[in-house]
Amino acid sequence: MAQVVAVHGIWNHQPHRKPARAAADLGAQWEQKLGAGYLDAGLGHLRVPDIAAAYYAHLLRDEGEQAGGLDPEGLTSAEQRLLVEWARAHGMPEDVAQGLPTAIFEPPLSWVLRNTGGMGPRTAGLAARALREVRTYLGQPARREAAQDVVRGLLAAHAPSVAVGHSLGSVVLYESLWRRPYPEVELLVTLGSPLALPGGVFDQLDHGIQQDSPEMRGARPPGVRRWVNLAEAGDLIAVPRPLSSRFDGVHTDEVVHMAPVDCHTMGMYLSCGMVAAAIAPYVAAPV
Repeated sequence: MAQVVAVHGIWNHQPHRKPARAAADLGAQWEQKLGAGYLDAGLGHLRVPDIAAAYYAHLLRDEGEQAGGLDPEGLTSAEQRLLVEWARAHGMPEDVAQGLPTAIFEPPLSWVLRNTGGMGPRTAGLAARALREVRTYLGQPARREAAQDVVRGLLAAHAPSVAVGHSLGSVVLYESLWRRPYPEVELLVTLGSPLALPGGVFDQLDHGIQQDSPEMRGARPPGVRRWVNLAEAGDLIAVPRPLSSRFDGVHTDEVVHMAPVDCHTMGMYLSCGMVAAAIAPYVAAPV
């Protein structure tokens, strides 16, 4: 039984692998990365825990749809509105946002890149793919349910001490944890999470939002004893910050500085000593 269940984020579709094979490969890769994190944290004397990966990317794709970027011009108006909300979270002035037509891609993306240092030549296509995956999950109930079924199945099968969600995977995991029954989880770790994104993600969550509170806040899922959230300083997906500004019950909410280029992958986060140090006490065992 794996001690850790981990849920991938955007850009993880593996069209030439069966879902079970893709999940096994991701789990093995993440265990190696977490091993590097243990070394970075000075915890090389401890055994790296087994990781069961929840793979759901295939559920958000149509048959025959390929991995990689998308033509930004092919996005729907709803997907492009999500882009505007994301740019707002990065500080795009309201007068700029108000001046944009309903369906538009380049101006808000260019504003974010210009004001954050950019992400390279493939940015437009990859950003479009990310937007498509997020909107498919949030906007199509059957696929949303299927993705959560994958996660809840692993939680029930492994009864892990630790559950880790990265990027969109933090959204899938958060919603899955609200839908009991499942064994208690000692530690929830969210990495590079867009859970707090207003108008795009936060308002679309189907569980855990206190509708009757004055500020409409989110809450720690039931059965989760401790919640740690970490975001790399250059991670453009993890906005707005801090996550605890919108969610109650986040015990640790930190920004880490480690990856000026590769700043939004599960592997990058798991290889960080801060992530390893957060996980280790819940799964600690000598080598």
